[in-house]
Amino acid sequence: MKQYVIIGNGIAAASCIEGIRSIDTEGKITVISEENHPVYCRPLISYYLEGKTDSEHMNYRSSDFYDKMDCQVIYGKKAEKIDSSAKRIILDDGTLIPYTSTCIATGSSSFIPEFEGIETVENKFSFMTMDDTLALESVVNKNSKVLIIGAGLIGLKCAEGLKNRVAKITVCDLADRVLSSILDKECADIMQTHLEANGIEFILDDTVQNFDKNIATMKSGKTVEFDVLVLAVGVRANIELIKDIGGNFNRGIIIDTKMQTSIEGIYAAGDCTESVDISSGEKKVLALLPNANMQGKCAGVNMAGGNETFEKAIPMNSIGFFGMHAMTAGSYYTEAEGGEVFEVKCGDSLKRLFTKEGYLTGFIIIGNTERAGIYTSLIIERTPLETVDFEMLKLHATSMAFSPEIRRNKFGGVV
Repeated sequence: MKQYVIIGNGIAAASCIEGIRSIDTEGKITVISEENHPVYCRPLISYYLEGKTDSEHMNYRSSDFYDKMDCQVIYGKKAEKIDSSAKRIILDDGTLIPYTSTCIATGSSSFIPEFEGIETVENKFSFMTMDDTLALESVVNKNSKVLIIGAGLIGLKCAEGLKNRVAKITVCDLADRVLSSILDKECADIMQTHLEANGIEFILDDTVQNFDKNIATMKSGKTVEFDVLVLAVGVRANIELIKDIGGNFNRGIIIDTKMQTSIEGIYAAGDCTESVDISSGEKKVLALLPNANMQGKCAGVNMAGGNETFEKAIPMNSIGFFGMHAMTAGSYYTEAEGGEVFEVKCGDSLKRLFTKEGYLTGFIIIGNTERAGIYTSLIIERTPLETVDFEMLKLHATSMAFSPEIRRNKFGGVV
């Protein structure tokens, strides 16, 4: 009987379990979960904070998922090391778990810069996990003044979740705009204006010089008083398990299209890995739920002896703040880089489509994101724009821009 060990208990791990069971219904599956929670949907932690969901509805799979999949979960333990020669996992309590094949699905962790005086701040938190959220929830009240360092996705979702629970929220970032990793300046300005209209204050193009208990002094000389500090500067892939045994890694664990690492019998999936972004051809960490899901399933199938590949990863985000939605995907090429950009404004909506060498490579949409998945499909499938009515697609994301044959294949017979 094969023995499968999955290190981590997030989205990639759950999909890995399902991938294994699609091939092997008899092998033993052991999941090592550092958190004391069943698999849950991490993007929902801000909605929990906001009171729009509860812990039960955050579960990614049903309460009997592990029983149905006939797997054992070891909660509250950390995998300290992989002994690849003896094919066993060493836990932090010394327990040894043998494996035939293992999948590293350890995700990522918050990056905490070494700010001067950070040790003097009593109430400081990350915002990555359910435990982070519960800890943050336990200290905030209607009089709290919250300082969030980081105006990216994590920091802004935290701000939205806290808005009606605290007195004041200030967000600072070294970048000159919000969501700098996915929005250009004009699109970021639209989102920032909307966030400010909903009571979020910003200090941008600036960062903390030092902390003195509940006072942050910025490099610009400004000071910010706060009761609660949230550190949302960024995340780093958890690569230590493969790094410590000489496996290949960059910013993430290097894998092939079968999710195999450089060490036999060891696979990896999810936010701890590097994938090839097919919109740019570059290898990068793509810490996104859809990629984690597909990578996990692919890893599980191959661990169990199947034959599956995943090679269609792209950066993509679907987000919303206080009712304003945005979707982004792919890579944005400038004219200097051989690209073209097509822009359509309609009321409160803005759409930018980026092309290069006859292909759609990326898009930014703020406002009406309906049917934006059609653009995502064009990027992932590398559809030549000469085969579609791109003039129509510039205005509307519609299946009518495709030929009848493509519509039959892509959209289930609609002609």
